Amino acid sequence: MRLRAGIPQDAPALGAILTAWVAETHWMPKLHNPSEDVAFVGRTIASDTVRVALGDDGRPLGFLARSAGYISCLYVASEARGQGTGTCLLAEAKQAADRLCLWTFAQNTGARRFYARNGFAQTGETAGDNAEGLPDVELTWVKGAV
Repeated sequence: MRLRAGIPQDAPALGAILTAWVAETHWMPKLHNPSEDVAFVGRTIASDTVRVALGDDGRPLGFLARSAGYISCLYVASEARGQGTGTCLLAEAKQAADRLCLWTFAQNTGARRFYARNGFAQTGETAGDNAEGLPDVELTWVKGAV
């Protein structure tokens, strides 16, 4: 798997990964249309460090966005889940930082298991202080922590 910096031309493919995740997640409110997801990813590419995982055919399979020690997005296409794509993206982010934090929805048990396997611990929670109105948890990783 190859990782590279996100570029503006990636926004449609990465937006489609985000849109697909929302569509297949039954508990997730559908607040945005696909065009809004593409615009969101485009703004994220312009403002954050975005890394894109590419398949053998050069097609984006997932992406991670971070700003300093905060991960704002980690999405993997359904066909690439469970194959190390997210782990590869996260490992690169961990190499570049001494501490990382992020928020994920409390109901996103798959993500919570993934992050726990990768050394993240819960450090906070809300009852739904977000646009979706869903309870969420803050997860933090610290280099060298057990």
